[in-house]
Amino acid sequence: MNYAIFRSEPIMTTNDLAQIGAHNQRDKKAYKSNPDIDISRSKDNIEIVPLDCKYVKGFRELTKEYEKQHLEKMKTERPDRQRTYTQMVNQSRNCVADEMIFTATHEFYEDKDEEDIKEWANTCMEFVYEDLGYNKEQVLHATVHMDEKTPHLHCVVVPLVKKLDKRMNMERWTISKKQYIKDKIHLSELQDKYHERLVEKGYELERGIKGSNIEHQKTKELKKTTRYYENKVEAINKNLDQFMNNLEEKMKSNKNVPFDKKHIIIEKETFDSMNSVIKETKKAMDFQPKIEQLFNEVEDFTKSHQVLEKENNNLHKEVRSLENRNKDLSEENNKLIRQIETIIKAAIEFFKKLLQKGNEMTKEATVSQVKTYYNNDLINDKDIFNISKGTTKQDELFEYVEAPDYYKERVRDYDEYDYDKDDYDLSR
Repeated sequence: MNYAIFRSEPIMTTNDLAQIGAHNQRDKKAYKSNPDIDISRSKDNIEIVPLDCKYVKGFRELTKEYEKQHLEKMKTERPDRQRTYTQMVNQSRNCVADEMIFTATHEFYEDKDEEDIKEWANTCMEFVYEDLGYNKEQVLHATVHMDEKTPHLHCVVVPLVKKLDKRMNMERWTISKKQYIKDKIHLSELQDKYHERLVEKGYELERGIKGSNIEHQKTKELKKTTRYYENKVEAINKNLDQFMNNLEEKMKSNKNVPFDKKHIIIEKETFDSMNSVIKETKKAMDFQPKIEQLFNEVEDFTKSHQVLEKENNNLHKEVRSLENRNKDLSEENNKLIRQIETIIKAAIEFFKKLLQKGNEMTKEATVSQVKTYYNNDLINDKDIFNISKGTTKQDELFEYVEAPDYYKERVRDYDEYDYDKDDYDLSR
């Protein structure tokens, strides 16, 4: 029995887009990770929608109006919030492109020549245009790979659309896959339509098994992903422990000079150690969504195979292994979160004392750091109030976070103290 197969995979960053482009355009001389690719047959690949440049360059050309809109917006942003176009699209929650893969059971292609396969691929593209609703300008590249065991069509689209910005009451460019494939239920309905279109064109194909879309993620590939995240979490934990130990050692050298009403002296190396801890903490926080995504993928993988492959004992063993490793990774993740919370709490107290007891140069440097951590979502408005309340930098930081008027209190006057020039001198 031959099945019609249609999958959709979001491409989240331009780096991912470049790698997929290198694969689809066969830029490499060899593919050790995929022994099914026969480079000597790559000349037989069929270009349905050609692209005469690299994927990222084609993406920039296709989205040039979106880039122009972004650059205009950046003209009015304050310097610390400005981002390049590439940074913006990579850091957004939207994908940068979507790769659709169309294929069928291997036997379906056995009696078909190049023209037959090209006709089948054009039917797939009719589905892209008429059922999904993409226009030709949104298709970055479409090619049929004939140099692998089973022919298949890669179609990469950029779901660039204009949507109403309710806040500004105007239409603005954005990239939104949900405009075309809303969710898994909608994807299943589209797979029905894809099958219907092929049958109407006379292709004797069955609709693919519902709910089996995850099956293409082989156990080996998912285990590799899990192993990568395990190593990444281990590295982050190791770095955090190292930076925390360094900070503790540096703080020991300051124990003989405690915080008092008039003086505080912290060596620049100690301040730098604190910054290293905060930066590594930010890396850990940035990594949290990726870990959570992996949890969801493992859960989906487990549920799918428990239903579709219940008779396969070997696969069950792999599933249980992934479940156990996922549990271990979850525990590591919770440990990491607790470490982050402890470090952030210590940083808040550290900055608070710097603003209370430091000299003017130290206070200026501290304000700059506090703003940076606020912009990176390491601390919030409440933390800013706690850090700066009652200090000479209260008004500046309250204004920076747009604190309400009722929260602004009179700044306590520290000018009565006679600081030595070396007090809290970061230049030492």
